[in-house]
Amino acid sequence: MTTTPSAATALGRRTGPPRCRAQRLRALRKSAHRIRLNALNMAEVQGQGYIGQALGVADILAVVYQDVLNHRSDDPEWPERDRLLLSIGHYAIALYAALAEAGVLDVAELETYGSDDSRLPMSGMASYTPGMEISGGSLGHGLGIAAGLALGLRHQGSQARVYNLLSDGELDEGSTWEAALACAHHGLDNVTAIVDVNALQADGPTQGVLRTEPVTAKWEAFGWHAIRVDGNDVDALVTAFDDLRGHRGSPTVLVCDTQVGYGVPMLETREKAHFMRVEEHEWQLARDQLTERFRAGQDGEPTATGASVDKEHTA
Repeated sequence: MTTTPSAATALGRRTGPPRCRAQRLRALRKSAHRIRLNALNMAEVQGQGYIGQALGVADILAVVYQDVLNHRSDDPEWPERDRLLLSIGHYAIALYAALAEAGVLDVAELETYGSDDSRLPMSGMASYTPGMEISGGSLGHGLGIAAGLALGLRHQGSQARVYNLLSDGELDEGSTWEAALACAHHGLDNVTAIVDVNALQADGPTQGVLRTEPVTAKWEAFGWHAIRVDGNDVDALVTAFDDLRGHRGSPTVLVCDTQVGYGVPMLETREKAHFMRVEEHEWQLARDQLTERFRAGQDGEPTATGASVDKEHTA
C-alpha cells in the first residue's frame, strides 16, 4: 500500500494570494488525483468496498474542500465553519480521503480504514471521525438535517453555509423531497445540495429502480436554483460553485453526472459496480491505470471518458 502527501492548508479557503484560473484548476485536479489514489489504498485494506463511488465523486470533493468550504483543518469544530453533510454513509471512504487531503486527518491513519477500533468505519459516523458532520447510512436524512442546521445558523446570525452531498438513489426517498420543500419554504439560501448522479443503485440502474428524471426540472419545481454539470469536469464544477455562491433568495442544488470508477478504466466498465470486489493482483493495476490517465490529462484538458450523460440524464 502506498501513501500520498496532503496538500492541505491550516485555515481554509482562499487565504493566500489569488491564483490564475489555470493554476487553480491544475491544483484541484492534482488534489482529486490524490483523493482517488488514497481511496484505492484504503479499499485495498479490505479488498472490496464502495470504491466506484469514491472514484466518481473525487473531483467534487476536491473542489468542495480545496475551493469552496470555509473550514479550518486544525479545528474541525470551528463554530463558523461551513458544514458538508454526507448523508450517503457508504461514501465515507471518499470523504476520508478528502479529509486527509484537506489536512483534517493524517494520511497514515487511512491505513486503518474499516479495521477494529479505527476512527474510519466503512459507513460514516460523526461520533468517530473528525470532520464527519453526521452519521449516514439510512438514506434520505441528510437534507432534513441540513435544513435544521441552516435554520439554526441563520437564527444565530452566522454566515456559515450547509452543503449536503447526496446520491441520486436518495431521490427515491420521500423525506428528501419533504426537506427540499422545507428549504424552499424558509428561503434557506445558505443550503446547497450536491447530487451525485452516477445512475447506479444497489438494486441496479437508477432508471430501472425508480425513474427520477428530469432531475433538474424537479428541483426547480420545488423552488430551488439548479445547475447541472459533468461532475468529473473540474472546470465545470468550479464555474458552477462560483455561480451558486452568488445566488440569494432560495436554496441551491448542483446536479453532478459522474462515472462510477472514474479514472480507472477497468473499474469504469465493471458490471457489478455498486459494491466492488477487487482481486489482490488488481490493486496495483488500478493505481497504474489511474496514474496513466492522470498524466495523460495534465495538459489541462479533461481526460477521456468523462461522465456518461445519456438521454435519460438530459431529459
